[in-house]
Amino acid sequence: MSDLYRSTLSARLAKLPADIPSNIDIEDEDEEVGDSLGSLPGSGLGPPAMQKEPNPAFAPISAQNFFVQAFQVALPGRNLDCRVYYTPPKFANGTVMVCQHGAGYSGLSFACMAKEITDLSGGECGVLAIDARRHGKTMSSSDQPDEDFSIGVLVDDFVEVVQTIYPDAQASPNLILIGHSMGGSIVTRACAILLDRKYTIGGVAVLDVVEGSAIEALPHMNSLLNARPDGFDSVEEAVEWHLNTKAIRNPTSARISIPAVISPSGNSSPIVPPFIWRTPLRSTAPYWQNWFVGLSHTFLNVRTARLLVLAGTDRLDKELMIGQMQGKFQMIVVPGTGHMLHEDDPTRLAEIMVDFWRRNERLVIGIKKVGEA
Repeated sequence: MSDLYRSTLSARLAKLPADIPSNIDIEDEDEEVGDSLGSLPGSGLGPPAMQKEPNPAFAPISAQNFFVQAFQVALPGRNLDCRVYYTPPKFANGTVMVCQHGAGYSGLSFACMAKEITDLSGGECGVLAIDARRHGKTMSSSDQPDEDFSIGVLVDDFVEVVQTIYPDAQASPNLILIGHSMGGSIVTRACAILLDRKYTIGGVAVLDVVEGSAIEALPHMNSLLNARPDGFDSVEEAVEWHLNTKAIRNPTSARISIPAVISPSGNSSPIVPPFIWRTPLRSTAPYWQNWFVGLSHTFLNVRTARLLVLAGTDRLDKELMIGQMQGKFQMIVVPGTGHMLHEDDPTRLAEIMVDFWRRNERLVIGIKKVGEA
């Protein structure tokens, strides 16, 4: 059983390149969080006195102390306006860890880990976290339906964001691609495209997803989504729910990341909660298998160093087991964490990622990288 299934089941109850305008500063996150907490009508499910008051212990925390910049990246050819969070490396020829979140979450799930990476590397490693389409603050720039969540579309979105921010592959920093769950499938497939376009990729890290276990869990996903609340009376209640169900185990990270996964419903009906899920995961069901089929083969064949980080001793599928015995990738298990392991223990994940960078990027050219066949 995958850790994703286990963790969800338990919940049943350098600066920005000159040609990219930084029209949104990280400070604006405060205003956006504040906007989402404006005066809203009650749910109508009883007298106001019966509603649960927001608990200030779960109030949102701004990302301004975790990333240096937040800005939108326009992709007119894809009808997208993508939100990214960015801390550049202190050297122009440094390394940037490019992070893609899992389904239903946002780039802010990497906020705590990003700050730890910057601190541990002395600023030599930057971090770029991307909100996928229909997630976080990435918005469609078209009136046309934005329903296609196939892996090819998500990969092309990711690649175009990278190319827009770093239009010159030769001048681009070294990139390490990090993907959590669905994001792991995205970055493994994007790696080959970016390499073909002459970007330097120092490694690919996949967080808590194994093809075999993920596919085994898919038949259960609709019932697990049914077990989630339809929404919440406040942002604080959403944060508290994620912590109480252990979907996320780190209060600081939850207070940063969870406000981005819900949005005001804008509906005064007594049967509609004031805050609802931003991403309708049930509508992505036709693509779930498409996300994960072929992940092991793709991961084992990327032409760079490979790292698999798991929250538990998940059973590897046959292809990964053979690859591990052949030394084709490095695998690390992080005990005491759930599926959102980069949020649960961002310090340990940052240590793993900085060590992965140091072991591979600083080797003499010509020496085989750790995890590289």
